[in-house]
Amino acid sequence: MSVMEQPGTAASPVPGSMFSWVSKDARRKKEPELFQTVAEGLRQLYAQKLLPLEEHYRFHEFHSPALEDADFDNKPMVLLVGQYSTGKTTFIRHLIEQDFPGMRIGPEPTTDSFIAVMHGPTEGVVPGNALVVDPRRPFRKLNAFGNAFLNRFMCAQLPNPVLDSISIIDTPGILSGEKQRISRGYDFAAVLEWFAERVDRIILLFDAHKLDISDEFSEVIKALKNHEDKIRVVLNKADQIETQQLMRVYGALMWSLGKIINTPEVVRVYIGSFWSHPLLIPDNRKLFEAEEQDLFKDIQSLPRNAALRKLNDLIKRARLAKVHAYIISSLKKEMPNVFGKESKKKELVNNLGEIYQKIEREHQISPGDFPSLRKMQELLQTQDFSKFQALKPKLLDTVDDMLANDIARLMVMVRQEESLMPSQAVKGGAFDGTMNGPFGHGYGEGAGEGIDDVEWVVGKDKPTYDEIFYTLSPVNGKITGANAKKEMVKSKLPNTVLGKIWKLADVDKDGLLDDEEFALANHLIKVKLEGHELPADLPPHLIPPSKRRHE
Repeated sequence: MSVMEQPGTAASPVPGSMFSWVSKDARRKKEPELFQTVAEGLRQLYAQKLLPLEEHYRFHEFHSPALEDADFDNKPMVLLVGQYSTGKTTFIRHLIEQDFPGMRIGPEPTTDSFIAVMHGPTEGVVPGNALVVDPRRPFRKLNAFGNAFLNRFMCAQLPNPVLDSISIIDTPGILSGEKQRISRGYDFAAVLEWFAERVDRIILLFDAHKLDISDEFSEVIKALKNHEDKIRVVLNKADQIETQQLMRVYGALMWSLGKIINTPEVVRVYIGSFWSHPLLIPDNRKLFEAEEQDLFKDIQSLPRNAALRKLNDLIKRARLAKVHAYIISSLKKEMPNVFGKESKKKELVNNLGEIYQKIEREHQISPGDFPSLRKMQELLQTQDFSKFQALKPKLLDTVDDMLANDIARLMVMVRQEESLMPSQAVKGGAFDGTMNGPFGHGYGEGAGEGIDDVEWVVGKDKPTYDEIFYTLSPVNGKITGANAKKEMVKSKLPNTVLGKIWKLADVDKDGLLDDEEFALANHLIKVKLEGHELPADLPPHLIPPSKRRHE
């Protein structure tokens, strides 16, 4: 890039000079190719602005392989992680409502492979070695983990409506003890970290019946650091224990997670029994239904938020790449030209923490942007510092320009793309089951009570409401808002809620309530006091009989 093309120079051109001509021309050239779609924009930004910085400072050897086209185009992915027998494979089967190739379920450790469950025209298995040479799949860089891993990696493909929108990654059950770690033959935590960087959601599964967090599981959760925003926790098999015991298990899980996941926010835990068998202890059925509904909504939102997630991940990557460039160039600067290279290298690795602090102060960088000190020290042991590159401000300026300007433009595009695809959500499998007829969540409860009754559901309590109505001085069969308010505030509900109830109950919008409308207002107060949500619009079965249109 010439001096004229530097971001800092082009941003403030001298009027009438050739600088302004270059600036306009660069802008003209850049916009059409950058802003076709968000995925296309991200791909080009990465290749043109971030990748040169990564390659110059050997980012890929330290942190994460280079991104490929498939990383920007692939469907949202959900990664399931948990100890053996927590129900990971059963959870997938529950979501897609069918068996998938390579699936094995049992109380002992059964899944010993990473299985990518993806959509395909026919049912079948693609082995790991074939999978990592397919440019259409986002797995090519897993090649670096070697045959020991690739022999334990496969893709189960099948035509399933759920997999039209998302892909699901099943992982081997985690055991405790040193033996398990050694016998894998590949770096399990590093593979999970690779996936964590690329997936849209990480679901940690725990078994309510035998809650323990092994050493390896703690290590794995720590490896997911910097991806806490993607993590959701499922306390599975919760139907196997009594309510009191469940409360204790939930408390113990939150305490354990608080020690491992180092964030000020409490991680979201979904409690339930994610399989299609009868509940052993059905006491908490309503709780399980509500939790399943919440988790399903979270998963269903993934396709719609996929572009935003990729944008967020690219920003995280760019920040890390910048810090990495400062670290490598600082080490290069400190190295002697001829003698004492090995002893100086040892000294620099030992004092890396001080180098971090110096970079933090000099470049105003947040401590949270730095890579793990211990891991970086381990990686540096095997590196030849003389091959490191000195600081090249031009490369860093380009990335700064990307973060300051290009990303902001793409943010606008993300919102535009989302608005054009408002209905984009995961469909099929268990996601459809909760929508069907009377078994949809909340059907026949709260504001939905009486939905199938011939008689008006408010009618059964209307005599009680009528007694109150006639003490409120009705004129021509109606009471004023002021008189209705005196009675309605006795519920102690906030004015915002009572205002919404008034709006729903004043069906004919005349600013007054007749006896039926007043009864309806009291019915809606009861619905709210029982802990249910109010509807946005009055459902047809709650409209008072005298206000219904008879066609």
